[in-house]
Formats: sequence, structure tokens, C-alpha cells
Amino acid sequence: MQIVYIEEKTFDKINLNLNPIELGEYASCNFISCDFSNGDLSKFRFSKCHFSSCNFSLAKLNGTSFSDVHFKDCKMLGLDFATCNPFGLSFLFENCNLNHCSFYKTKIKKTVFKQVQLTEVDFSG
Repeated sequence: MQIVYIEEKTFDKINLNLNPIELGEYASCNFISCDFSNGDLSKFRFSKCHFSSCNFSLAKLNGTSFSDVHFKDCKMLGLDFATCNPFGLSFLFENCNLNHCSFYKTKIKKTVFKQVQLTEVDFSG
């Protein structure tokens, strides 16, 4: 399967389960009010992307790359960030709900959490 490269595009109100986006590398893209819940984002690459008011709850992140990614006002329940691609992993979470997520043994030194809800989140290791 060929991986597409998409740059500087805005995605508005996409539902990954109804209208899937292509497996690929997304650079400097904006995602607004998108629903990725219960979706499979495995092997996707996101760099310098902004996610605003999106739902990622229980999405699969196996090998997903997040580099310099900003999440604002997002619902992100039950995510396992430990399965993400560790290379270049960096986030900024602003006003997000990250309850029941796992960052087990994940190196997130450059990660910023601003006004984030973090109930029962695993930062061990």
C-alpha cells in the first residue's frame, strides 16, 4: 500500500469510520471537529499538525508518528501513546481530556500539558 503525502490541508468534520482519510504523512494540516474515535490511525504520520475539537477516544495508535503536534479542546480517552512511533514524538495538549491514557515508558520530555484533565493516566517507566 502506497503512503500519500498531504501538506497544508484543512479537514473539517471528518468521521474516520464513515469517510476514512488515506494512510499517509500529513504535514502542517489542520483537523477541525473530526471524529477519530475507535478508528485505526496505525502507521499514520502527523507533523506540525493542529487538531481542534477532535475526538480520538479509543483510537489505535500502533506505530503512529506525532511530531510537533498541537491538540486543543480534544477528547482523547483511553489512548495508548506507548504504542506510537517514538522517533520525534512531541505534543502540546491544551484543554484536552486525556483520562485513562497510557504513556508507559514513553519519552515525552518536550510535551506540554496546558489545562488538561489527566485522571488515571499511566506515566510510569
